[in-house]
Amino acid sequence: MDRNHLLAFDPGITPAGGGLPGLDVLRDVVSSINMFGIIAVVGALAVSLGVWAWGHHSGGHQAEANGKKGALVSAGAALGLGAANGIVEFFSALGTQVN
Repeated sequence: MDRNHLLAFDPGITPAGGGLPGLDVLRDVVSSINMFGIIAVVGALAVSLGVWAWGHHSGGHQAEANGKKGALVSAGAALGLGAANGIVEFFSALGTQVN
């Protein structure tokens, strides 16, 4: 047998739904935090787009650049918040394939 295989120990731990009391409350809290983040991103995007437009029309190149960066960061944050559950699910499923 392979020496590394002899050193490995499988603790036999797998995620189980409903194992702890309050799991539904925790899901509700995390869902609410996610929704709060999405609402905040909408506000940040609106402000960034306004700064971008103001900088463009007033000749403020620094404001225009900051507005563009803010819009891109807001879009990335919205993507991350919207895809968070799928990303975790993907990597969790990938992790179960590791032997």
